[in-house]
Amino acid sequence: MPLTDHTDCVLVVIDVQPGFGGDADVLARGHWLTKLARALDVPIVLTEEEPERHGPTRPGFVEPGTPVFRKPTFGLAGTPEILAAVTGTHRNTAVLVGFETDVCVYQSAVGLLDAGLRVIVVEDATGSPGEMHARGLARLRDAGVTLTHCKALGYEWVRTVEGAKILPRPAPFAL
Repeated sequence: MPLTDHTDCVLVVIDVQPGFGGDADVLARGHWLTKLARALDVPIVLTEEEPERHGPTRPGFVEPGTPVFRKPTFGLAGTPEILAAVTGTHRNTAVLVGFETDVCVYQSAVGLLDAGLRVIVVEDATGSPGEMHARGLARLRDAGVTLTHCKALGYEWVRTVEGAKILPRPAPFAL
């Protein structure tokens, strides 16, 4: 498996909304990765499920000019405008963070695989309540999704000691 090249990635932030709760560590890692993606000009696609019920995307994940797509389907590939936003980046690798691992992240990952993309799920920047996170990760692996963690992906994206200077600080883990 080759290293992940940031110039071939699109970061997909799925349903990072208050209504889905969210472990503070998962949110911190997802936010850190979003900041790194911006610094490296990695396109970002954000989704929201029922914002009137679950609230808007959490602060820090959205910046001016970043569209947020309403997702009426659990898997984002079931919503043509979101699928077009991801595939329209002309990047071959979709990196997924957000909620919930066993439902929306899983169904989105499978839909993106079906659309011909390589899919990577950042396991410490995704979450579900209780045992459902581990169950979702197992299903993702079984479906052919690559799993990684935030720190590893960050270092793959920057590649060098000099490049590591761009890593956002402070980080939610030891750099």
